[in-house]
Amino acid sequence: MVTAELRDGAGRVVGLVERFFHPNYVGLVVATLFFCWSLTPSLLPRDWLFQGLVSGVNAAIGYGVGCLLDLAYGKWIAPRVQLPAALALPGWLAGVVKTLVVLACVVVAIVMLVQSARWQREITALMGMDQTTTSGYLRTGALSAAVVAVVIGLFRAARWLVRWVAGELVKWVRVPRRIALPIGFVTVAVVAVLLGNGVLVRVFFDAANSAFSVRNSNTSPNATQPQLPERSGSPASLAAWDTLGSEGRWFVSYGPDAAAIERVTEKPAREPIRVYTGLESAVDPEAQAELAIDELERTKAFERKVLVVVTTTGTGWVDSTSVESIEMMFGGDTAVVATQYSYLPSVLSFLSDRAKATEAGKLLFDKVYEHWSARPAELRPKLLVYGESLGSQGSEGAFSGLADLRTRTDGVLWVGPPNSNRIWREFVTRRDPGSPEILPTYADDLVVRFADERANLWQAGATWLDPRVLYLQHATDPVVWWSPDLLFDEPDWLREPPGPDVSPRMGWYPIVTFWQVAADLPNAQRVSDGHGHRYGTLVLDAWVAIAQPPDWTAELSDRVRRYLEESADRERELK
Repeated sequence: MVTAELRDGAGRVVGLVERFFHPNYVGLVVATLFFCWSLTPSLLPRDWLFQGLVSGVNAAIGYGVGCLLDLAYGKWIAPRVQLPAALALPGWLAGVVKTLVVLACVVVAIVMLVQSARWQREITALMGMDQTTTSGYLRTGALSAAVVAVVIGLFRAARWLVRWVAGELVKWVRVPRRIALPIGFVTVAVVAVLLGNGVLVRVFFDAANSAFSVRNSNTSPNATQPQLPERSGSPASLAAWDTLGSEGRWFVSYGPDAAAIERVTEKPAREPIRVYTGLESAVDPEAQAELAIDELERTKAFERKVLVVVTTTGTGWVDSTSVESIEMMFGGDTAVVATQYSYLPSVLSFLSDRAKATEAGKLLFDKVYEHWSARPAELRPKLLVYGESLGSQGSEGAFSGLADLRTRTDGVLWVGPPNSNRIWREFVTRRDPGSPEILPTYADDLVVRFADERANLWQAGATWLDPRVLYLQHATDPVVWWSPDLLFDEPDWLREPPGPDVSPRMGWYPIVTFWQVAADLPNAQRVSDGHGHRYGTLVLDAWVAIAQPPDWTAELSDRVRRYLEESADRERELK
């Protein structure tokens, strides 16, 4: 028998909760489902902080979906379905059921948090990283609850604002309430969109540009002005040292000289040429590219064996390992040219400056190609193209397609390409039947190849025509696999067998997987080499596959690899 005290107690507790929090119980159930989905494995390991944020966002979305389902049921289904009176729950029992629903949601969430901690340890083990503890990971739940509360609070504030606008219309304009509410909703929505897409976005990116432009003026104490005339920023350069930006100054100051190359290769070497122009080096992108050409002419770069055109990432960063690989391979008889197009880091540049990246990539390559092609064919250096991450997208912008690539280059290396890359997408979409999206085969690998490790670069007996195009992409690189399409479409790479370092328990869930992979983006570089967006010395093997010098040997490759690993460690300490 259920006592009167128990009935009254359950009723009072539920009444108190509903009075202050106004929970929607269908929303709670769906929120718990989305929360649990968000705890399933993604591409990269996540600490409790990132997991708490992404799970909170997903749970808030789930709560909204549940509220809409409840609203739809009450508005369109319940009036048409007459339940027997016997099924109607007395008030106290309804309170008990609601309490049990809340408790069940909490218990399920805790159980999933414990299981998620195990999954995170599995992922970190695959990548050789430090593992998390279950007790520490439980903090995810508290943070997620806070995020949900904030999101729901903001929604309720917006709802109050809609009702206030509607009330003012009824009061002062005498608009009928059934019309005033839609007008209030549209008014608040339009103002929010205009602020979000216009004023707030512009203010945000203006503030970010200002903040990062200050950072752009900073120089690492270990970056010193080069004295060699082969470097931009030197006393002999047309591009002043203080105009190159933070990343540009590091690029021209850090790297092997002829003596260092000779020590590694045990062969005579030349001083490698590094040309760079910053945003402050010229008045506009066109002038920047022209200045870069003037620098190439000044340093006699077109007389070297190899000329590499690099499209940088957002801040103007150039991967040192990729450049040093080329310089070591060709004994310093090289020239590398790059320009800066933004102050913003790649994540922000991807949102706001993608057009700038494409414009900069096309401007620089077209001008280099114009001067390069004007020389007699026998006097031209090997013309190579390189871009990483957003730089690969900007670099692709210089070409219309594969035929254009083959006509105007001697080799192309693109590393960690974003999913929105136009040419990359064409190759992947038209890949050979049966080949997986994470490592596609295009036209029998005759010209274009994809690789995630050294073993994939070569196939016994397979023909690879020159000039060669190579994409490096890890199965766990969120830069490659994140896309808005993840919201509602399951991609091929999640239907296929997972990559060697992807958890076999990773699946696709509507909306949730989009936010999971989005949360992986900031962690893309915070993993060990060979995973995520860390390609390490694989770029050396890639360059060897694309443009191997005639005197290259496996023993020399090992010596250069050791140097590159030591150089990368030293750079992390100094920069």
